Amino acid sequence: MKHISWNNQEIAYSIEGKGNVVVLLHGFCGDSFIWKDFKHDLLEENFKVICIDLPGFGGSSLMSEPSIEKMADAVHAVLTEVNSKDFVLFGHSMGGYVSLSYLEKYPERLRGIGLIHSHPFGDQPEKQKARDKGIDFIKKYGHQLYVKQLIPTLFAPKVVASNPFLVDKLVFRASKYQPQGIIDALTAMKNRPDRSHVLENAEVPVFFLIGEKDQTIPTELSLEQTHLPKLASIHIMPKVAHMAMFENEKQCQIQIRKFADYCFSDQLTLSS
Repeated sequence: MKHISWNNQEIAYSIEGKGNVVVLLHGFCGDSFIWKDFKHDLLEENFKVICIDLPGFGGSSLMSEPSIEKMADAVHAVLTEVNSKDFVLFGHSMGGYVSLSYLEKYPERLRGIGLIHSHPFGDQPEKQKARDKGIDFIKKYGHQLYVKQLIPTLFAPKVVASNPFLVDKLVFRASKYQPQGIIDALTAMKNRPDRSHVLENAEVPVFFLIGEKDQTIPTELSLEQTHLPKLASIHIMPKVAHMAMFENEKQCQIQIRKFADYCFSDQLTLSS
C-alpha cells in the first residue's frame, strides 16, 4: 500500500493497472482487502484500479473529526495526489455513503457512481440508537468481540457455513483496527444527513447492487432509492446478503465491469 499525508493523517491506498480509472471504497469494519482478488477482473480488462482505506481502517490513521464528509475529503486527497480527475466511483455499504458525499462535493470528477449494498437515506432514530449501543458495547467489551459478532451477520448463513476461513479472516483483520476507528465510523454514519437529493440531482449514471437476502440494508429500503436518479442500472442478486463481492464474486464483477464500460462509452441508455 502507498500512503499520503493529509490533514495530519496518513491515508493508505493502492493503484494498479492502466486505462480508465475505477475507484473502490470498502464498507464498515473492512478495508481494501475486500477488493484484493475481486479487482483482478477489472485489471485484466485494462482498467486502472484505485482502492482506498478509509480513515480509521486498514493502513489509514484515525479521523480528527469523525464524519462521512471528512472521509470523502480523504478520498479526494488521494485522487488529487494521483491526478485522477475522471473516474467511476464504487462504494460498498459505508463506502457508498462516502461515495454519495463525494458526488455531492466533487461532481465534476465523476463519470458514474456505484452503490453496492448501500443507500442515500439518513439513519432513522432506531438505527441511531443501534449505533450508540454498538459504541457502548465496544467501550464495555472491546471491539474484538464486536466484530466477531458483526461480520458473520453480513453474509447469508449458508455462506458462513461453507466459508468459515473467509469469515474468520475478515474478523481477524477487523480485530486489528483501533477501536476508536470503529467508534468514529459508527458516529459518522449516525450523524450523516439524508442524501436522496444527491441521487435526484446526479448528472451521471448510478449503479445499484442489492442483495436479496441482505439483513443489514433490507431489500425494501434499497429499492426505495432506485427511482431517484435520472439514469440507473439496478441489479438484485438472489441468495446474496451484504457481501456480493464474496458471495457471488463473478456476477458482481461482471455487472461492475459492464457499468464502468458504459460510463466511459458514448451510449445513451443503460440496460440491466
